[in-house]
Amino acid sequence: MLVLQAERRLGNFQLSIDLQAPTEGIVALFGSSGSGKTSIINILAGLTRPMRGHIAVNGDVLFDSAQGIDVPPERRRFGVIFQEGRLFPHLSVRSNLLYGFRRAPAAERALDLGRIVGLLGIEPLLGRRPRDLSGGEKQRVAIGRALLANPRLLLMDEPLASLDGPRKEEILPFIEGLRDKVGLPIVYVSHDLNEIIRLADTVAIVAEGRIAASGPIEEILGRRDLRALTGFYEAGAVLRAEVAGHDAAFGLTELTFAGGKLRIARIELPIGTAVRARIRARDVSVALSAPRDISILNLLPARIVNIGDGDGPHVDVQLALDAKGTSLIWARVTGRSLHDLGLAKGREVFALIKAVAVDRQSIGKRAGAA
Repeated sequence: MLVLQAERRLGNFQLSIDLQAPTEGIVALFGSSGSGKTSIINILAGLTRPMRGHIAVNGDVLFDSAQGIDVPPERRRFGVIFQEGRLFPHLSVRSNLLYGFRRAPAAERALDLGRIVGLLGIEPLLGRRPRDLSGGEKQRVAIGRALLANPRLLLMDEPLASLDGPRKEEILPFIEGLRDKVGLPIVYVSHDLNEIIRLADTVAIVAEGRIAASGPIEEILGRRDLRALTGFYEAGAVLRAEVAGHDAAFGLTELTFAGGKLRIARIELPIGTAVRARIRARDVSVALSAPRDISILNLLPARIVNIGDGDGPHVDVQLALDAKGTSLIWARVTGRSLHDLGLAKGREVFALIKAVAVDRQSIGKRAGAA
């Protein structure tokens, strides 16, 4: 368990954090620029000292103002990765990697050079200097250097923010590998919801120097009261599902979840892989009866369980896709549709979801998935 209670004034900005999160998988700190995410990372790493507070990882106290405990950064055994790789320009990739390895006590070197080089796919880069690397390659080397220091916790502060779309797609599978194959706990900072959905197991929403909410990603991103912080346009829900099959002829993947099946654009994951699928409210329509002869592939029986307050011409309607109400999504409709269709709590309807609306960026592997 990660316990972080910290207060610190930074100029006119007051940071007051109270967070408890599991140290399994990836804990994401999500929020807008200037919300305090990087300040939290600096406090965890020991680079910024709180005025008061308590920090502990799995019962090991790293900071406690009341007891006078303040473990220095080098003894906390945290790996830190920033937006820029910050590699040593005069050293080769191999020497950069070994710099981290040599700093780890011999008895604690659970990860070796060969394993990390293989995991990150950087063997062809070992003889190069940082100036000869692309942005994505530099970040992979920076991740490798941090890992070879054999940290007990990895702090990643917007590691993909300086990369373009293709370079991000290059790095994301390697971060997934750290979670799934290495099992290293990670605190991951981002203001990109796609990254959070794909990577995180737990999310903490940071706003104005405080934790507005934290918990499992499916729970937090489905909460309507947090949409001012997570984004109205991106609002929706996250379903727990499993890859059930692939349709090679038409480039589709079938997911199964509690309550039904969902066909989406093909994702290259093995059958049986546990995933999270984000369904945006704006991509869901509602019908009173099953329509015929339409292009939408996903037509799911549903029950209205909640109707939000109107926001301009739009109204968000929450739908349960299974009898127990464990698979919940939101549909965004107009107030006119709400009125004309007589939509009300308890009414049986159909949810219509385009297969192309759920893309690779809206899919995340769940922790422990194969």
